[in-house]
Amino acid sequence: MSSSRLRIVFFGTPDFAEAGLRALFESGHNVVGVVTAPDRKAGRGQQLLPSKVKLAAQELGLPIAQPEKLRAPQFLSQLEAWNGDLFAVVAFRMLPEAVWAMPPMGTVNVHGSLLPDFRGAAPIQHAISAGVSRTGVTSFFITKDIDTGGLLLQRSTPVSESDTAGTVYERLMEAGAGLIVDTADALAAHRLEGVPQSLLVRGDERDAPKLFRQDGRVDWRKSPREVANFIRGMTPFPGAWTTLNGATLKVQEPRLPEPAEPIPEGMNAGECRVEGGRFWVGTGDGCLEVVKGQFSGKPFLPVVEILRGYRFPVSSLGTDGH
Repeated sequence: MSSSRLRIVFFGTPDFAEAGLRALFESGHNVVGVVTAPDRKAGRGQQLLPSKVKLAAQELGLPIAQPEKLRAPQFLSQLEAWNGDLFAVVAFRMLPEAVWAMPPMGTVNVHGSLLPDFRGAAPIQHAISAGVSRTGVTSFFITKDIDTGGLLLQRSTPVSESDTAGTVYERLMEAGAGLIVDTADALAAHRLEGVPQSLLVRGDERDAPKLFRQDGRVDWRKSPREVANFIRGMTPFPGAWTTLNGATLKVQEPRLPEPAEPIPEGMNAGECRVEGGRFWVGTGDGCLEVVKGQFSGKPFLPVVEILRGYRFPVSSLGTDGH
């Protein structure tokens, strides 16, 4: 419980943000308003669907704003009327200065990495693809430059070789919800000041730009571990994919062979074969097993099952190993 109740305006859209909203609501702070994305058309029927945060805000009886334009005078007037001490942002779009500079205590954001590493829109996917053994969440003050404001608090979690971006997302969603409450509590008690990220930069930090479908294409010319990390990082979104005889094949669950395990020899990058009941793919240096695959419109299944009814030759994935 906080030592004093802050008036907080919450900004967020997906389930990652919903967890933070619920945690703040239950923490004893006064959530005076919720800002989320406008309802969007989705599905075959193209019905308007509300965000996860909107549904949670409705359930909790909180005022909601869904601005198309964040600089719109009507929206800015609504923010002023809510009279928040602090704005809290989790998984929302970039805010203009007219918004983030409004509250007297500032605007804090929760980011899905251990800043200053992996600044950008897709930190979890990029971190897993890079093969990190640990990642986490960070709260920081929003300033003009994206993801560079004063660092407040961090929580970390180990990453195993079986983790995907999806499994880490779930853990960081829970960690981020606790972090936003801890941050609000500490700011309310005047026990926290932002640490300039410039003091923490080592020079080897990595960027985490937004990902699109085409970014999930597997490059089999890389090492087995790099390929495995990439597939894990692209799972479930945007999805790791390759091509087989011109058709798109999504792939999941890469498995690196054990040191003494017999493996196919002499496989070129992208070359594939079923051996010992397993689907092996050659890389730039060795090979790895791919356990699951999916053709368009079909469910994910063990690749060896998919190939049992496959009528075409199976020899290579992609073109020239990519």
